[in-house]
Amino acid sequence: MSSEVLVPRPHYDSRAVALGVPEKDPPVEIPQPSSGSATAGYRSAKYTPAEWFSNYHTILQQAGTDRYQARSIQRESKTLSQDTEAATLQTQAEGTRLLGERLQEIHYWKSELQRHIDQLLADTESLLGLKRRLEKALDATETPYAIATDNLNCRTRRLGPDLVKDSVEEELLKEVDLIRSVQALLKRTTAQVVTQIKLNRESKQTLELDWSDKYQAYNFDDHCGRYSNMSPDTQRHPSSAAMVCNPTSWTKFTQDNLSKALQEETGHHSLRSEHMLQDTTEDLRVQCSRVDRASVGRLVLEQIGTQERNVVALQQAIHNKEAPLRVAQSDFTFAPSDPTWSSGEVRQIDATLASLHQQLSEARGSLSHLEESRMTLEKDINCKTHSLLIERDKCMTHRKRYPTISMLSGY
Repeated sequence: MSSEVLVPRPHYDSRAVALGVPEKDPPVEIPQPSSGSATAGYRSAKYTPAEWFSNYHTILQQAGTDRYQARSIQRESKTLSQDTEAATLQTQAEGTRLLGERLQEIHYWKSELQRHIDQLLADTESLLGLKRRLEKALDATETPYAIATDNLNCRTRRLGPDLVKDSVEEELLKEVDLIRSVQALLKRTTAQVVTQIKLNRESKQTLELDWSDKYQAYNFDDHCGRYSNMSPDTQRHPSSAAMVCNPTSWTKFTQDNLSKALQEETGHHSLRSEHMLQDTTEDLRVQCSRVDRASVGRLVLEQIGTQERNVVALQQAIHNKEAPLRVAQSDFTFAPSDPTWSSGEVRQIDATLASLHQQLSEARGSLSHLEESRMTLEKDINCKTHSLLIERDKCMTHRKRYPTISMLSGY
């Protein structure tokens, strides 16, 4: 037999290995010197039966403990698996319910956004039509303004005593002032309409962007609602939890957009330009009628007729006086050579002659005055004729081109 010294067999802790505890190196036993060196190799390398039994008993106990712990872990694992499966199913059911509620909410907000988008679109189209009417109405006021100013300019060319500030001129000045105020009002209203159109378009664009987000979110959520545990196209997204939006801020964002849109819709209805166009049209037509009545009410034609009749009467009077004057002058010329006249007749003729001379002198004076009156009347007739030409052929003719009610209303 070999004389090599045998050491005890190391103890192997299977439980520590199963639990992952690093195994410690067993202490090294240093063999003690024996008195019998010849038998030392046989006695030091062997276990006693008690040691062998103790070691085997320990192994059996450890195996039993490990088996009990394994069964306990299995029971706990099964319970945990059942609990997590139930919790997962409950969480999925709750998520499906919340997803359905979110789909309904998105659909509601999307419908509200679409309704206000359609309303803003209709309001904008209405404002564009109103803008065109205001521009046409503003262009239409240029014609009455040109007519009124032309009438005033024409009336400044009247002659002599007809160059007066009468009721026609006062009404024309009122018409010019009214047209200027109407033009200023139309320009201000047009600027307000243009601003409102810009605000409507900006609000509509904001709502359309929000509606597009809602449409995309609805499609995403609807697609997610169709997923199940058996869906083959699902995959993990570890960072998805960080992308969650605050529901309160999400709802408030849409509510603010809708409030702004409602404000613009209210601003459109507050313009009331339709009534404004009706009022301005009525004011212009009323003032036009006043000018026409003042022009027609002026008695130019009647005065001219009166003066013409007066001239005719004066001319007839002069004509009537010329015949007796000629007779008297003829009698005076031929009477002295008549032998049948007596002295009384001569005295009578002298008296008649003196009377005729007096009458002739008066007739000549009257004729001179009549000639002067005729010249004055002819000048006045020419002046009145010129004024009549201005009033009838210039002013009244131009006023026939006054815009109609529909044109002044922007149609």
